[in-house]
Amino acid sequence: MARTRPCFIAVLVLSLPIASQAQNQAPPQAEISNGPLRVKLYLPDAQTGYYRGTRFDWSGVIASLEYVGHNYYGPWFNKTDPDVIDFIFKGPDIIAGPCSAITGPVEEFSTNDKALGYDDAKPGGSFIKIGVGALRKPDDREYNPYRPYPIVDSGKRTVRTQSDSVAFTQQLTDPFSGYAYLYTKVVRLVKGKPEMVIEHRLKNIGRRRIETSVYDHNFLVLDHQPIGPDFVITLPFDIKTDNRFNPDLARVQGREFTYRKVLEGRDTFETSFSGFRHTPADYRISIENRKQGAGMTITGDRPLSRESLWSIRSVLAMEPFIDISIDPDKEFTWSYTYSYSVAR
Repeated sequence: MARTRPCFIAVLVLSLPIASQAQNQAPPQAEISNGPLRVKLYLPDAQTGYYRGTRFDWSGVIASLEYVGHNYYGPWFNKTDPDVIDFIFKGPDIIAGPCSAITGPVEEFSTNDKALGYDDAKPGGSFIKIGVGALRKPDDREYNPYRPYPIVDSGKRTVRTQSDSVAFTQQLTDPFSGYAYLYTKVVRLVKGKPEMVIEHRLKNIGRRRIETSVYDHNFLVLDHQPIGPDFVITLPFDIKTDNRFNPDLARVQGREFTYRKVLEGRDTFETSFSGFRHTPADYRISIENRKQGAGMTITGDRPLSRESLWSIRSVLAMEPFIDISIDPDKEFTWSYTYSYSVAR
């Protein structure tokens, strides 16, 4: 989660912050279960949706996931403010801005850390944020994912809910940028198992090739436990890091990452991981909280292109990236499997 970008404040048109929702007006949501797991999801809605920022995909936002008394997801912030860019610490509070105030394993599409078509668009023109829509480029400043942008067209969305799955589709055609796509995302619980699968299909129905990457932010707030030595992250390769992190906060030993102390106050830990091979076998992340006796393993079916970790006192977020390239009339698929576990 890059923290070095310049801060901007903009008025958000058609994409209002959570704090502006009318009191007592609950955002649309759905609940699914397969027996072992019970999951609550927020549904996309331009007027009353829980998340209406312009950074993350609106589909598949998970409010909570419960497994044998443990809850894995929920807000990592306790307040929101439309004037905040990304998030801030203020006294005991963690205050999130409208583009970052989201929960669970959420995804962002970016192209060299920019939105699709942003550099090509002139001020007043449009660019694309997959999963959000066509956005207005208001000026010639550098793209900032934490800055809210006016939504020109959010496309046509459908949601189909079953007892153990929710399927989301978004179809968008932007004649100004030349990009168009049909995006399908299915959150599905595996029958009788503590497993959740997130399946994706992105079809290029426009005239321009789609070159982008996608990562899952994986906002883990397991039982709201403080982030610290109780958490252990294990990867399937010998971990190399960018060596910029504070060694007083964490350490790497072979394939294992651990914290040296509990994160508190304004502590922020972030680093990039390397050492993985260009094979889906290395898209495997195991996270365990040894105090709670609970954890999860995330596997993907595509090779990693990057992998990062970002954490503050309230949240641990592993960020695996994959690259996407789709010619016109072609499609690309990918999936993640989340396996949840408890000590017996």
